[in-house]
Amino acid sequence: MASHTVHKRWLKVSALVIGFFGPVLTLGTVPATNELARLGLDILTWPVDGFPSYASEEIRFLSALTGGFLVGWGVTIWLLSALVYDAAPEAVRKSVLYGALAWFLFDSFGSITSGQWPNALWNVLVLLLIVGPMWWPAEIKTQTQDGML
Repeated sequence: MASHTVHKRWLKVSALVIGFFGPVLTLGTVPATNELARLGLDILTWPVDGFPSYASEEIRFLSALTGGFLVGWGVTIWLLSALVYDAAPEAVRKSVLYGALAWFLFDSFGSITSGQWPNALWNVLVLLLIVGPMWWPAEIKTQTQDGML
């Protein structure tokens, strides 16, 4: 079991892991700044072979949508850590855990059915980074008779 403090810190790690991809994908909408997004997708769709090219308007548009969602999700988790966790630690933990599991299942399913199964393998690593010690509830502190912990 992890402590309340470890969970609260890990929520910020989760927020940064998720949020990191947002600006990268948003920059992918501009041809002059899309190389990191293009290379990232090329790695996720192993082998590294120049696919996808980021040349189509459709992929740039999907990159804009995805980038926005990821930044929003990252900010939401950061604020849950800062504003809500102390009042409802188990509810926040479960919300982030179940949200990450939902992302993992749908993203991995879509990756596999679209022929990009290597991304499902990468998703395992990202899921572990997002969830970390939040797989388990935080230790509950109890007070003794004299008020000491």
